[in-house]
Amino acid sequence: MDASRGLRVGAGPDGDGPVAPRGAGVVGLPATELAARVRSGELTAVEVLRAHLAHLDAVEPRVGAFRVVRREAALAEAHAVDTALTRFAMPLAGVPVAVKDNVAVAGEVRTDGVAGRTGPPEARDAEVVARLRRAGAVVVGVTRVPELCLYAATDGPGTVTRNPWDTARSPAGSSGGSAAAVASGAVPLAHGNDGLGSLRLPAAACGLVALKPGRGVVPGGIGADDWSGMAVNGALATTVADLALAHAVLAGEEPAAPPAPGRPLRVAVSTRSPVPGARPDGPARAAVEAVAAALAAAGHTVVRRDPPVTPGAVTGTLARWMAGAADDAAHLGVPLADLQPRSRTHARIGRAVRAAGLVRPATAERFRARSTRFFSDVDVLLTPVTTGPPLPARPWHERSFLANVAANARWAPWTAAWNLAGLPALVLPAGTRSSGQPLAVQLVGPPGAEGRLLWIAGELERRLPWRRYPPVFDPTAPPAPAPA
Repeated sequence: MDASRGLRVGAGPDGDGPVAPRGAGVVGLPATELAARVRSGELTAVEVLRAHLAHLDAVEPRVGAFRVVRREAALAEAHAVDTALTRFAMPLAGVPVAVKDNVAVAGEVRTDGVAGRTGPPEARDAEVVARLRRAGAVVVGVTRVPELCLYAATDGPGTVTRNPWDTARSPAGSSGGSAAAVASGAVPLAHGNDGLGSLRLPAAACGLVALKPGRGVVPGGIGADDWSGMAVNGALATTVADLALAHAVLAGEEPAAPPAPGRPLRVAVSTRSPVPGARPDGPARAAVEAVAAALAAAGHTVVRRDPPVTPGAVTGTLARWMAGAADDAAHLGVPLADLQPRSRTHARIGRAVRAAGLVRPATAERFRARSTRFFSDVDVLLTPVTTGPPLPARPWHERSFLANVAANARWAPWTAAWNLAGLPALVLPAGTRSSGQPLAVQLVGPPGAEGRLLWIAGELERRLPWRRYPPVFDPTAPPAPAPA
């Protein structure tokens, strides 16, 4: 048979047997493998995209990951990859990706989760989107976020985005739509960003791996001013190799395997919460201990040491979070009266915070200096990510500002400080709860430690491998047998 027309599956020596279209079976393959097959010509980008669109159509009604699916535009982009003379040098050739709805995608309206915002469409891509496209990625769609990307659950009027591991739970936020898209197999990679944990919390909730880069490593362009410098762009993936590739593309680096440190690492372990009264539950603590034991078994030194997260650092982070709501609403030209009640209160507090001069650069710099000193004799910090299972999937936007803030703070106290410090932090899966929901841990490093975190995550992936997809949504699982 002509290889350009189809692949025979289960064919005997005479060539008989069922015929599967080219592209069948590609959904669920890692991005690194998809790109290699497209570069070699074994698959076309159009075939890869069509397969993912078919899977997206099957799973999207159950998870609600996308605000926009760019079907025709994406097919045109995939065709452009197939006909590009530079396809053989594209690190993400033909890889379908999703983009979070708070950065510019040319031709699409950026809503930042504000219902009813209709335009105008963006004239050009944000730099991170442009880098993905130049690397050969195909933008399938724009993913859902909570309003102004403020909260740890993803929902809005008429929409509740759901977690593929447990659709009664949220995929977290604010990159919840992107995480649900990857965990459901709709795309192998998705863009997101992180201002208080908005990449790492969805990764933890959805059994994914994500890296929040350090300050200045990846271009910003998130809202008015990147939440006074706290918010950074990154990616969500199912494997460390895919994450490392996506990070290299976003950072403008040559893709390569993360370099080994050449020596055992010194790993600090802490389960102390910066939020009084918030503690990891038993499974979350057990996940940290299991990872610490695996690192010790690999020859690394494990010590118990708490990082210097002071009350001043917590209040400095909160001040930027509040101000970010007011700044981004003004940047989008959205009157406060048009916001959800919780966001309206948030933004009004943010205006007062900004007017009072409580967003102080010195606060962040002092905390960054203290945090950097903490890493003077340890290489990596290991912590929990959340106190328990993800928040329920419900219309949180109908609840009060205080209810949202309290739920967020109780569930996710370990991520926000590293945004204020501008240090890199990575989240990776670490087993599952008895209920089947994913567990996760966080690794934090000093400035410039992105490669170190990716390397140690890869080592843990080999020693403590995780299931890449939830059972119900696993595109790699064999089909159920036909009834007798």
